[in-house]
This record gives sequence, C-alpha cells and structure tokens, in this order.
Amino acid sequence: MIFTETKLKGAYLIDIDKKEDDRGFFARTFCRREFEGRGLCYQFVQCNVSVNRQKGTLRGMHYQTPPYQETKLVSCIRGAIYDVIIDLRPNSSTYSKWLSAVLTEENGKIIYIPEGFAHGFQTLDANTAIFYQMSEFYDPDHSTGLRWNDPGIAIEWPYEPNRVISQKDRTLPTFSAEKGAGTA
Repeated sequence: MIFTETKLKGAYLIDIDKKEDDRGFFARTFCRREFEGRGLCYQFVQCNVSVNRQKGTLRGMHYQTPPYQETKLVSCIRGAIYDVIIDLRPNSSTYSKWLSAVLTEENGKIIYIPEGFAHGFQTLDANTAIFYQMSEFYDPDHSTGLRWNDPGIAIEWPYEPNRVISQKDRTLPTFSAEKGAGTA
C-alpha cells in the first residue's frame, strides 16, 4: 500500500499495490502493521456497505460526535464516487477545509478519514457500492452531519441534473449553525 497524506492533516489517500496476472489482480487493502507504523488508527469494529442504484446519489456530510467519533477507511468496490471530507477539528490548521477524491472500482484508491471529519459522496455511476471500515460503533444519538451544499464550506460537487438526496440530508444544519451550537 502506498500512503499519501492529503492537504488535510491526518487524512490519507491510499493506493493499493496490485499484483496482476492473466487471472486478474490481488492487493492488500489493510495491514495493521502499516497503519500502526504510521501512527494511524488500526482498530476497526464495524464494516458497512452502501449500495446506490442511481447515478447522482449524494450521501453526506455525516459524522459522529464525541465520545463516538470515528475513523473511517472508505473504498469504492463497484462503480465510482466523488468522495468528500471536511476537517471539523477546531484546533486543526485545516479546520473547516474540505478535500475531494475520485474513488473507483478500477483505481482501487482508499481514503483514510480521521475522527473529527465529516464524510460524504456522490455516485458517478449507477449501481455503485462503497465499503466502509469504522473504528467506532454506530450510535444514532451521536450521529449528525452538515448540509452538503453549505455555502460556508462551498464544496464543488460534480454537476448532476438528477441528484438524489434523502430528506434527512437535505435538512442537516449548516456549518455556521453547528459551530454556533458548539457541536462541530
């Protein structure tokens, strides 16, 4: 695995090292020793799959509040996504900044998202599947998010005339509202 730290401190894009032959390829997507050796979270307690039937499905920007903050490893195992993270750590030099990456089945890229970040994505293909590894159990009482189109964050999402967004995600608070409430 090849780890590249992003412009958001503590977040990494991970390229898999494919061993290919006429059958296909084999690659590691996680190695405790490599994560531990870099001082990264390596204990994951839950794995999730998100299957999205329609191109343009947008989910996010989600996170969990203390004491249930979670580190995530996210990869696209079918199709393609435009993946976005926001640094919500008040003492971070990259606080309130966002980053995007295209994760596809073909490129095999993985994004390492430290706790204290919001996460979301928009599908670029129909029938896209995303695989998550989580360092903390889901807790509905600590699950929240920020609005995907918050002007205070100004994420540049790919144009999609038929964007699909849940009612819950459409009505998440803005960054300034969360910041004022002292929860971001």
